[in-house]
Amino acid sequence: MKTENLKTQVLAFDFGASSGRCMLGVYDGTKISIKEIHRFSNDPVIVNGTMYWDVLRLFFEIKQSLIKAKSFGKIQSIGIDTWGVDFALLDEYGNILENPVHYRDGRTAGMVEESFKKISKEEFYDITGNQFMEINTAFQLLSLKEKRSHLLERADVMLLMPDLFNYLLTGKKVTENSIASTTQLFDAKNRNWSNKVIDSLELPKKIFTEIVPSGTIIGKISEDISEELGIDMCDVVAVAGHDTQSALVSAPAMEDDFVFLSCGTWSLLGTEIDEPIINEKSEHYNITNEGGYENKASFLKNIIGLWLIQESKRQWEREGKEYSFSELEELAKKTKPFKCFIDPDDPVFVPAGNIPNRIKEYCMKTNQEVPQNEGEIVRCINESLALKYRYALEEIKDCTNKNYKTLYMLGGGIQSKLLCQMTANACDINVSAGPIEATVLGNIAIQLMARNEIKDLKEARQIIKNSQDIINYYPTNTKVWNEKYDTFKEIIETKEAVKC
Repeated sequence: MKTENLKTQVLAFDFGASSGRCMLGVYDGTKISIKEIHRFSNDPVIVNGTMYWDVLRLFFEIKQSLIKAKSFGKIQSIGIDTWGVDFALLDEYGNILENPVHYRDGRTAGMVEESFKKISKEEFYDITGNQFMEINTAFQLLSLKEKRSHLLERADVMLLMPDLFNYLLTGKKVTENSIASTTQLFDAKNRNWSNKVIDSLELPKKIFTEIVPSGTIIGKISEDISEELGIDMCDVVAVAGHDTQSALVSAPAMEDDFVFLSCGTWSLLGTEIDEPIINEKSEHYNITNEGGYENKASFLKNIIGLWLIQESKRQWEREGKEYSFSELEELAKKTKPFKCFIDPDDPVFVPAGNIPNRIKEYCMKTNQEVPQNEGEIVRCINESLALKYRYALEEIKDCTNKNYKTLYMLGGGIQSKLLCQMTANACDINVSAGPIEATVLGNIAIQLMARNEIKDLKEARQIIKNSQDIINYYPTNTKVWNEKYDTFKEIIETKEAVKC
């Protein structure tokens, strides 16, 4: 641990699906404090029917952040985390061939099934241990090969989003472990690219770069950028580039066996383990294994999260109804409980658009009461999310053969006290909620560990726990929630059977 009163300052860049920010992290040897330096929107752009990320605008915002950070004194390092699966292709000169395509773009429709013609589903899962989702990198690349092969032919390197930003800052082309593990091209057991999967999908091997562990110092900001912005050439650390794995570093768990719920646009519920769990049961449940810090593995389920609330709010704004998230929560509290349920992961809820109308249609098709107003829709979403968390938790427990005393909820979603309490009730488990800024704090902690200023993951979690307020929620009314869980399961499993 650092000598007291000698402070270290680092920058954490955290990119989400709708916004990004640069946070200053200050470590005094005992606690980590954070301050927002710059926040900016992350707006996808649709061109000729394709949804892109505006990557050059995002890099401009990184530069603006670095300029603003000058007023805070010496910065020792920076780290960048983002969402998973998306990427850019670079040509032989290091130029971006086209803007990265958004994972919500429709280009991957049917690609999962197409991949099973090239490699069996069983072998595919046995190698990668990844939950099959159309958004995964493997299926994006397969779509390119099938429909736009000229781009792959011109490509020299593929860089996932955090690695792309690291490259633009340093000129170094490497892939960080946690973000690689989101691609469904990663051998989860051997922790490297899978030649078998890459060959089976007939993808060019040359585009895949060296994989480095989370917490690797990959280089310094380039001289060109240093001169352009008038800043020092500080270190760039490949933190856990997938935001979920940076967030997990912040879980204030002192026990070895625990479950976590990273709650934001996506919800990711799982447990931290030493080795991947890949077997018939985990394949049946479609549970994913991701690489984490200190060579840990995260055994988790991806669940559509607060996207449903966020996109509903956007729809109501388009209709001229302006609500804050807290106002929507208050409306939900005043409505009748357990009126109707949805499966948050039904494919109908993935694309952007009129989510409230789709929820009404879902309830009609499943012979339930139809929510009539904003409060009823928000309550339906929250109750359904809480019950889906229980559904996933039961799958996790069945695979690990372990019981857990506490569920650690992390991230912006914990600002919804209603959702936190519903999660405790639905899962019949104590919920420890915090920190809100889990991803940023994990990003900062990894940088400090890379600098040997924090010894290891256990010490990092203790420091973060001491630095943040944690709120506990305890289960209530569990008998009613157990009854409603049976109803919820019947609705989503019957609908799934009809689809099959």
